[in-house]
Amino acid sequence: MAQKPARPPMLALRWLGVGAVPAALALAFLWTSACFSPARVTQNRLMSELHNAGSYGHGFRRAHAKGVCVSGWFDASGEASHLSRAAVFHEQHVPVIGRFALAVGQPYAPDSTATVRSMALRFTPPDAPEWRTGMNDPPVLPLRDAHDVSDFFASQQIDPATGKPDPARMKAFGATHPWLKSAAAENAHRLISSGFADDTFHSLNSFVLSAADGTTTPVRWAMIPTQPVAPSDVQGGDHEYLFRKLIDDIHGHPLHWHLVITVAGAHDAINDPSQIWAQNDQTIDAGTLTLNSIESEDDGPCTGITFDPLVLPPGIQPSDDPILQVRSAAYMRSFSLRSGEKHSPSAVTTNLIQASESKKS
Repeated sequence: MAQKPARPPMLALRWLGVGAVPAALALAFLWTSACFSPARVTQNRLMSELHNAGSYGHGFRRAHAKGVCVSGWFDASGEASHLSRAAVFHEQHVPVIGRFALAVGQPYAPDSTATVRSMALRFTPPDAPEWRTGMNDPPVLPLRDAHDVSDFFASQQIDPATGKPDPARMKAFGATHPWLKSAAAENAHRLISSGFADDTFHSLNSFVLSAADGTTTPVRWAMIPTQPVAPSDVQGGDHEYLFRKLIDDIHGHPLHWHLVITVAGAHDAINDPSQIWAQNDQTIDAGTLTLNSIESEDDGPCTGITFDPLVLPPGIQPSDDPILQVRSAAYMRSFSLRSGEKHSPSAVTTNLIQASESKKS
């Protein structure tokens, strides 16, 4: 069914913020990655730019600040077992804790169809290393490296006179980063579904699967819903309409997605997330994600988890995509900051979730 296109690509780029890395791993990146040397883009610089772009802070994630916890399990199909020795592609009923969120720095921002949505997941196979992944609903990432990230956040700086980003800054970002034009256009014309439950979420970055025999395969992946996709339906006056719909959906029945892996073709750019891959690449259905429980971040299981995309088990390796290091190191800093702050109540409260459950019963 046809759906509304998103608003201009600059608004659709508010994507960043999918978790942070445990301290040891993040410090390793901080000291060894040239992207984060003092003369270049640092964690503090990115945090400062997020703050200037309106990030709320005060105990919340610096981006993707408005969210809710979910949980369920993953059942491998076995179809990807020849590509990777990771337990998640071999086992049934792997426990999952996740988070749905909006890519905004303000935890009380009203829900909007123009805002990027995210799905973050933590897979914990019994007796095997865990896997974390953070995915967004735009099909491609219109940022190429640490400097693109920094320049984008700088372009989103809030003008004190209007309380909004300066359109001239945003336009200048597009003019000075022409290599991102095709990715931004792809995202601007993506289909917008009615909510989280019928949305598709993309890895954006590339990874490398390694098999038991040492064979490696570069891939991207997506979570594709089994629920029928409906067009977006803005509910005026309800600031939490997307989350309220998700709550009702999960209370109505378990929600399902297929984990579909795309194998890189000969001409696909492995290490540049702003490049769109070929439409005829090989795809593999690796299994089914089921989510059947939802809780507020005020007391839910996802609150203390940093969904760092570089928390990877044996069998899944990072590519040389520089954005992976940006995400991993920057969100360690975000986690460190919010851990030392008093957390205000979330917009998606326990009472809101319980009200939906009571209505069902």
